[in-house]
Amino acid sequence: MYSIVRKKQLNETVMLMEILAPQVAKKAEPGQFIILRATEDGERIPLTVADYDREKGTVTIIFQIVGATTKVLSTLNEGDSLADFVGPLGRATKTEGLKKVAVVGGGVGCAIAYPVAKKLHGQGCEVHAIVGFRNRDLVILEDEFRAASDKLVMMSDDGSVGEKGLVTDALKRLIESGEQYDEVIAIGPLIMMKFVSKLTKEYNIPTVVSMNPIMIDGTGMCGGCRLSVGGEMKFACVDGPEFDGHQVDFDEAMDRASMYKDFERHAYEKTCNLFQREVE
Repeated sequence: MYSIVRKKQLNETVMLMEILAPQVAKKAEPGQFIILRATEDGERIPLTVADYDREKGTVTIIFQIVGATTKVLSTLNEGDSLADFVGPLGRATKTEGLKKVAVVGGGVGCAIAYPVAKKLHGQGCEVHAIVGFRNRDLVILEDEFRAASDKLVMMSDDGSVGEKGLVTDALKRLIESGEQYDEVIAIGPLIMMKFVSKLTKEYNIPTVVSMNPIMIDGTGMCGGCRLSVGGEMKFACVDGPEFDGHQVDFDEAMDRASMYKDFERHAYEKTCNLFQREVE
């Protein structure tokens, strides 16, 4: 069993948990993910490795409460245990040889962008982090990004934190001011990654995006996480989750992501109603 050694609420819908999983912590790298089950009869869900501590044997996960399983997971507390915690899975972020990188994170995707920025910074790479949120109340990991980057630009839809605007506004301004990046790494909502990739293609800047489609087994067998990349079918769980942003068919990925929204909403509401009856 994998015990929860730390739990912290980052904002109204986002939770951080530190899980005791020595074997996973021993091998984990930024960009990889795990698959967990909160309970013995629960579904399997993939979550990106947000951080790890090899000495303590812990892996940090950050998740947004959006569906039935994340709702159940959010009710567990320090001292409780998860039924399964498998990983690390997927390919780690390639960081070798990079001297100057812009790391762009959007919303809860910042939880995935942070360990990448941290590793690059630790290797001596100059890191410019651009992070965006809808408003101040949804900000996560601000202090962590400040510590892991040489320049931090915060953006928000309403201007309540940082500058008002989109992460692409900030990235374009930096590029046009003369900043030259070996690579841009973008992690966040599909629509954000699409337009970051569209922008960097204009400037011929290599761009990596992290894809998180529907995923079941995490070994390439189910085919649920398939994507079109450069006209070829890829599986996010084994070929990714990171891909060349200039080659990803984002429109197809967004269409596939919307297929299960009604089902997920029904499952979430059913779970919430169950908790409500238990309280009553």
